[in-house]
Amino acid sequence: MIEPKQDKNWKVRLHEIIYEADTPAGKLFDILLLVVIIASILLVMLESVYSIDIKYHDFLNISEWIITVLFTIEYIARIITVKKPFKYIFSFYGIIDLLSTAPKYLSLIFAGTHALVALRALRLLRVFRILKLARYLGASNNLVSALKASRAKISVFLFTVVILAVILGTIMYLIEGDHNEGFANIPKSVYWCIVTLTTVGFGDIAPQTPLGQFIAALIMILGYGIIAVPTGIVTAEYTSQGNNNKNNTSPNNPEVKKVRLNSQSCSNCLKSDHRDGAQNCYNCGEPLHNT
Repeated sequence: MIEPKQDKNWKVRLHEIIYEADTPAGKLFDILLLVVIIASILLVMLESVYSIDIKYHDFLNISEWIITVLFTIEYIARIITVKKPFKYIFSFYGIIDLLSTAPKYLSLIFAGTHALVALRALRLLRVFRILKLARYLGASNNLVSALKASRAKISVFLFTVVILAVILGTIMYLIEGDHNEGFANIPKSVYWCIVTLTTVGFGDIAPQTPLGQFIAALIMILGYGIIAVPTGIVTAEYTSQGNNNKNNTSPNNPEVKKVRLNSQSCSNCLKSDHRDGAQNCYNCGEPLHNT
């Protein structure tokens, strides 16, 4: 009877260290994890520089393998400390953790795949939970909501721009086609028009006739207005949502969502975003702290 209890306590302690950032041990673990992730990304970047790779190839390779083994141990530890391993394995962070660990092993079979180790940068998303930056996510959530609300208007606008590019590209083909190899066909002319409308201007194709240059100048000026329109659409929606949020932030309004700084993760269902000071999971009722 004593051994199962000891095993349970061991898993609980390990779960608190790995999944939570409220305890000193958990915060230290997460900060060290971030440091190792950043180090692994830097190693991959340095390895891509030929002169550095030639000189320090063995050191870089060994360092990457050490980090990969550490990540493998961490991945296994995350699986064994939760009651429903598949919940973690197929969760967002579970998939990211697997993708950040697998490339180095795949490089033993498929050459060049170790560069995918740069996917470990996605693991840095945990910094919001570790450093308790959730309080600063409100503005970003409003921006995402504004983009979603504006998608219909932006889609119509982009469709109009595509039609405009096709028409103007065809006109430039008719004007420049006989005098300029860059406008030899309509697709190339449309490509030039899109590049010009977006003010990118690669310079690989340029009109040569006076009329073509005049139309090109009009397209360039039009491009500045086209760039501003989507920004204006999103800004107007963002401002509208901001005003609605102000009207709905009454302390007596039960619909107001409070930003929570609790970083505890349920070992049973992996749900987070618990209320500050919560003792049980709001989703499955599992105790968050077992003594």
